[in-house]
Amino acid sequence: MAHTRISMYLPPNINPAQADIAYGCWALPKLNKELQSEDLQTRQKALMALCDLMHDPEYVYEAVDIGCLESLTALLKDSDTLVRIKTTEVLCIMANHNVGRTSFLEHDIILALSFLLNDPYSACRENLHQVYKQLAQLPEGARGIINSGLIPSLVWKLPREEEDIQELILDTLAPCLQEDATEALASRAVPFLKQKLLSDNANIRSKAARVLTAISIPLEGKNQVKQHDVIPILVHLLKDQEPEVQANAAGALMNAAVTTEGKYTALDADAIEPLLMLLHSPVTKVRLNATKALTMLAEAPEGRKRLQTQVGTFRVLELDNNVTVRRAAQIAIKVIEWKP
Repeated sequence: MAHTRISMYLPPNINPAQADIAYGCWALPKLNKELQSEDLQTRQKALMALCDLMHDPEYVYEAVDIGCLESLTALLKDSDTLVRIKTTEVLCIMANHNVGRTSFLEHDIILALSFLLNDPYSACRENLHQVYKQLAQLPEGARGIINSGLIPSLVWKLPREEEDIQELILDTLAPCLQEDATEALASRAVPFLKQKLLSDNANIRSKAARVLTAISIPLEGKNQVKQHDVIPILVHLLKDQEPEVQANAAGALMNAAVTTEGKYTALDADAIEPLLMLLHSPVTKVRLNATKALTMLAEAPEGRKRLQTQVGTFRVLELDNNVTVRRAAQIAIKVIEWKP
């Protein structure tokens, strides 16, 4: 015969550390008020509830509208570690939505987060760098990071952070330096990036080469890449096992070889043979960047002479499935066959 028993345990899926969420339109106003509470546990529970809600862009819009960003900005300076970590986590989730990123730019979240760059807890720093990475994908976000004067700090942090965070910093720097590489060049970014090209971590090698591609867009960047002996390392990375490393190394070489000194340094490092091998890569980005890099080298008489026997390879690329590769191959052939 069955007996009625009352369990000693909580019902499943009940989190005692999370605030109760009010119904409907009252949910976020209630949580926003709790974010401002003097009671530590109340603030912590409200932040945990917000982490769940902010996955929905409609809630993100409403949270911004009722002033949650102001409350979250204040909590970035909270003395409690968990509060800081969960606050940056909420912002990290919001940054995945366009409405969140746009709102951050309007509420100076970039500068507010920068005070946590030296936070003793890596989870907090990782969250803030995730936000910066997301913001940097927008041109106005990249400019916002630059205008906040954060580029020197990010460069300085690069060799000192944990590897996961290094990757995020590199992801942030690449689009920022495409906008303006001036501060990075003045902060000795090229030697730091050279060091990262030698990393055992393929992601870091790849991302460092991508940042070098951006930093070598201006003439000063091209000159520094040459001066710091980065070009021979980039040539070596053309033989890397990872296609993304190969592609970004070829892209950085392409920019560095725009100058006459860059061309001859790459030729002296025997860049032509590994670049020719990459023309047969199954990865479109690798074939494209290798073709463009070889075009730069073909502008030097010595490079043009060595490539004249390879015109047939470029003829094959004129039939490539990718229209950009086909166009790059056509330009390469014109440069190689040019006669003074």
